Amino acid sequence: MLEPATVPFVSEPIELLERRIDRLRSDLRRAAVAGDRTQARTLRAELRRAEHAWDEALADLEDRAPAVPRQNPAPPILSIREQVHHALTLLTVPAAPKLIIAVHDAFFPGELVAARLTSLRRDEERSFKVAPFGRPYYLCPALTADLLAPARGLLAISTWPLETRVVGPLSARVDFLIAAIKVAHRVAQLPDDAHDARRLLWRFAAGIPGAAAAGGGADPATVAAQAQAELDVHAESDAADRTAAAARAQERLDGAEALFGARLQRLRRTAN
Repeated sequence: MLEPATVPFVSEPIELLERRIDRLRSDLRRAAVAGDRTQARTLRAELRRAEHAWDEALADLEDRAPAVPRQNPAPPILSIREQVHHALTLLTVPAAPKLIIAVHDAFFPGELVAARLTSLRRDEERSFKVAPFGRPYYLCPALTADLLAPARGLLAISTWPLETRVVGPLSARVDFLIAAIKVAHRVAQLPDDAHDARRLLWRFAAGIPGAAAAGGGADPATVAAQAQAELDVHAESDAADRTAAAARAQERLDGAEALFGARLQRLRRTAN
């Protein structure tokens, strides 16, 4: 008969406990193979005590270990459509992929790859046709005011009013000014070392008379004020064009066309 190890486990170092547990497991296996049930029961009870002592020793080590500062968890990885949605939501107007990427890089974590935007609109349209309105929103093209066709290179959000998604002759400038104001307001909330955001603001300021500082910088309040002053000049005419186009779109377009634009074949049939 094998003699069980009966040395008490009190205050035994965890390394010795680990070796003792390994030895007890070996002894228990040999006793089971030999058919010695009494010895196996004794060893099994001793093994349980050793494992319990090991748990207590490990807990004691954890209690004595210095606390490690908790690191901020990595931000969740967003899909490309979520990244584009965030950028467009900040701008509140239709935008080209180049501007969307610049806004994302300036204000949001992660990387938005330009090449992945090329098929995004087609993917969104296919998804809509498979399950209409199955998503909370879709990324869709802006619509031209004259033909109600997809505007080349401009993305919008399906939940925006038609008046926002339709673009007329003055809309490019109006939307540029609105975007400048939104960016200026966001930059004003950031610290001075938000370099990417401030470079983006300067790019807007360079296209607005009186908005860029003499030294090459851009003050958010100045950019917003100058953009608003010019916007006041164009906003009413642009809104009239967009409202008229939106009314025509509501009459002529339905389903996918209301989001992704009319095709020329459909427009010719409507005109006839």
